[in-house]
Amino acid sequence: MKGICDILEENLISLIKKSVTELPRDVVDALEYAHSREISKIAKVQLKTILENIKIASKSKHPICQDTGTPTFFVDVGYEFPFKKEIEPAILKAVERATEDIPLRANAVDPFTGKNTGTNIGNHIPWIDWSLVKGNSCKITVFPKGGGSENGSALKMFNPTVDLDEIKKFIVEHVIEMGGRVCPPTVVGIGIGGGSDIALKLAKKSLLRPIGDRNKNKTIAKLEIDLLEEINDTGIGPMGLGGDTTALDVHIEVAHRHPASFPVGIAMQCWANRRASIMITRDGEIIW
Repeated sequence: MKGICDILEENLISLIKKSVTELPRDVVDALEYAHSREISKIAKVQLKTILENIKIASKSKHPICQDTGTPTFFVDVGYEFPFKKEIEPAILKAVERATEDIPLRANAVDPFTGKNTGTNIGNHIPWIDWSLVKGNSCKITVFPKGGGSENGSALKMFNPTVDLDEIKKFIVEHVIEMGGRVCPPTVVGIGIGGGSDIALKLAKKSLLRPIGDRNKNKTIAKLEIDLLEEINDTGIGPMGLGGDTTALDVHIEVAHRHPASFPVGIAMQCWANRRASIMITRDGEIIW
């Protein structure tokens, strides 16, 4: 009889495969909408190619992109969840097996020697982001983020007297600077406040929200919409070749900050906004 660790491992392999071969419905819908409203012929061709790529990958169960990303897991574990210690070993085994079986591109490289482990297992990789939450269940989200979009990350420590227009200018100008290097149309994640690490973490976690899911705070939600309009007015367009859709969405998360600093972090996500989740109950049942 299989134990919980074995069951978790098998389901995590399936979860990883789903995340790299199928885009969430909200992302596909946003890309289809962008294609339907696009005026530029070149941009329309780019979006059509992206959508065809998505269909082929889903049907053939092959990765959407040759860069299957850095294996990153967001784990929301309930205080009373009984299988906490089984999660990390199951993730490590699943990543190693998935690397060979799917296959995933090996993306764990020693920063000094340049040696690739070949397994996607290395120091602090896969990265597991733990959050303790109320309840007795556990939600695991796999987030395979590609290196190209990750290279579009940015952090700026503003003077605390900064005004909103200056923050918006920083964000829009950064998107313009990145151009086609982050494979637009993108989702732009923004973290405001906290400290330097907190702002960047919030920016990346905001990318887990579905496209169109607005911040609960009405002021921040309006800022998301305003920034989305400004970014799309740049005309960078799909793959940086011009067009109406440079970003599919902008997501913002906010933390209270120290009076002496005002950090703003940006996490860019390419059109292949890959993510997939499972829930594990206290009885070991897996819910997709």
